[in-house]
Amino acid sequence: MTTPTLEKISTVPRNQLFSAAVIVASLGYFVDIYDLLLFSIVRVTSLQSLGLQGDEVTRGGIFLLNMQMLGLLLGGILWGILGDKKGRLYVLFGSIFMYSVANICNGFVSSIESYAFWRFIAGLGLAGELGAGITLVAELMPKEKRGYATTIIASVGISGAVVGHFVAELFDWRTAFFIGGGLGLSLLLLRIGVAESGMFGKIKEKAVQKGNFFSLFNKERFNKYMRCIIIGIPLWFVVGILITLSPEFGKALGVKGVVNAGAAVACCYGGLVLGDIASGLLSQYLKSRIKVVYTYLFLCMLTISAFFLLRDLSLPAFYVLCVVLGFSVGYWVIFMTIATEQFGTNIRATVTTTVPNFVRGSVIPLTLLLQYLKGVFNGNLLTAGIIVAALSLITAFWALFYMQETFHKELDYVED
Repeated sequence: MTTPTLEKISTVPRNQLFSAAVIVASLGYFVDIYDLLLFSIVRVTSLQSLGLQGDEVTRGGIFLLNMQMLGLLLGGILWGILGDKKGRLYVLFGSIFMYSVANICNGFVSSIESYAFWRFIAGLGLAGELGAGITLVAELMPKEKRGYATTIIASVGISGAVVGHFVAELFDWRTAFFIGGGLGLSLLLLRIGVAESGMFGKIKEKAVQKGNFFSLFNKERFNKYMRCIIIGIPLWFVVGILITLSPEFGKALGVKGVVNAGAAVACCYGGLVLGDIASGLLSQYLKSRIKVVYTYLFLCMLTISAFFLLRDLSLPAFYVLCVVLGFSVGYWVIFMTIATEQFGTNIRATVTTTVPNFVRGSVIPLTLLLQYLKGVFNGNLLTAGIIVAALSLITAFWALFYMQETFHKELDYVED
């Protein structure tokens, strides 16, 4: 249940697609993705340098990935609440500072325990930037241009994974972490040029509950909130399972050559950049978010099927498949915009920050289920992967069926 505010909330200069807010949010997300995926890129190399070998690398990698995702889950709630209580800018730059420092500290680790600790801290920091940036930009832009602005943020940000691959190829894994931290800290210099959301400013001093995470547990609100999360799970299944574990899947599929995880991540995210640009523009053309997500979920279903059915591919052909997989889940920008548009100003940052992090955090139950099913099917990774993929897609289609179209929705209201 929502109630409109008594006066229309002003929205400061809302007509500039390349405003300071859009630029900082885009670059912040660029470094966010660089750091988030850098671990996947250097997972094998970094763990081997710490003395792990064989199956220890896979088990250690999943453990570290889960620690990072746990940080994302907890950080999403923390930063989301602060975003609605303290402001979008507070979270935008606070989270950038935290993940930048954690990035640098990752370059100094000497044991898997210290590595796990700093991946957890990095996860906490990474949890805040995207939600705060999307919320800020969505509130500054008119509804006709929100899709273009969020498309810019997503396409610039996701390219951070591609850059991460090339940095990891050119430099030692520790240096790659140092570079990410330096890039993030340099963004703090842009803080002075970014204005706070006018919508947040209007409700800041009003007697309305702000950032109450537990208010989302109202039945109607909770159902809407969960649907926002579930439609994004296939995307993170592809990135967090198929691509992160691409060396293991490549071996199981009989790929002719050793799959490089960094190259697979770069190819996937190259496809994601193209997919996000296409989905954002298609949404503007169709004036619909829901139709675009349906389109991409069907495409995702086809490409995941191809991933498991095509055997004995050459290494270049496998990397092309990674590009296509990335494109097929290139609805991240639409998914984020839908979450932002579903809720009122007093709870919007909490939702927009927690939803993507719960999706990212879904890799924890996904990997646990994958490992369990692998054991059930006598070590058959492919059968386990197919079952997890099917569950992810079926639940996403179910959630999308009940989603409300939000393309034309005004955002100047608060939740009861």
